[in-house]
Amino acid sequence: MNYRERMRNLREDHDLTQEEVGRLLNKTQQGYNHIEAGRAELKIEDLIKLCDYYNVTADYFIGRTD
Repeated sequence: MNYRERMRNLREDHDLTQEEVGRLLNKTQQGYNHIEAGRAELKIEDLIKLCDYYNVTADYFIGRTD
């Protein structure tokens, strides 16, 4: 599983919309969608925010561990 799939799964598991997670990252819904869909890269600062928010490790988030 790549990090984009894990990103979507974590968001959906927490019943969040792309707009809600986008706000957390100071992005629009469209900006967040571009990351999740692979049209933009996830910045390390945003990775850290998401890991903290979902209470997961970076290794889990990027698919190195289950």
